[in-house]
Amino acid sequence: MYRKPPSGPVHGRTFTQEARRAQIVEATIETLAEIGHTKTSFTAICRHANLSSTGLISYHFAGKPQLLREVTRTIVEKAGTLRTSRVAQEATYRGKLVAYIAAHFDFMVRYPAHARALTEIAELVRERPVPELDDVARSALSVEALVALLEEGCRAGEFRIADPPVLALAVQGALDNVVRHHELFAVADLDHLARELTDIFTRCTLSP
Repeated sequence: MYRKPPSGPVHGRTFTQEARRAQIVEATIETLAEIGHTKTSFTAICRHANLSSTGLISYHFAGKPQLLREVTRTIVEKAGTLRTSRVAQEATYRGKLVAYIAAHFDFMVRYPAHARALTEIAELVRERPVPELDDVARSALSVEALVALLEEGCRAGEFRIADPPVLALAVQGALDNVVRHHELFAVADLDHLARELTDIFTRCTLSP
């Protein structure tokens, strides 16, 4: 569901500095998941991470947008790594599409706080423009990897899809809405939901 976002960590930091940044990022993810983006402040993050001062956050991040940028990059990278690993294990393009969809649900189960935090950041970006988050938000919403998978499947003769980008948007839209629905109604049987969506969209790839 994601492509690798731009602007990774800056080289040259000490191990201790990188460890502190990672601690702050993880605490921010958990804070976003628990109380939402409107209540997530440096003070709230400090309480969650048991940091002595908000100055420890400010030392590593110039402001909340910069911190949320790194949070988004971290979540997108983790989700992308999981998806890429699952897809690469499959020999057929149908198998790769099934793995792509399954990886989305797998991420929700393995990293529920990360999934929730990313939803909160997406909601923030929808509510008001945040220039510092613009490119990483586009990365999180990108369907380029899925479009490429569908187009390769068509060229290999496994899929018959009139418009791969449109189908990719439909698949990604369904998957993203599953996250929001699950957060609101706590769907118990995610495995069943994953199987149903997989069946629906794999049938679409065989349409003339």
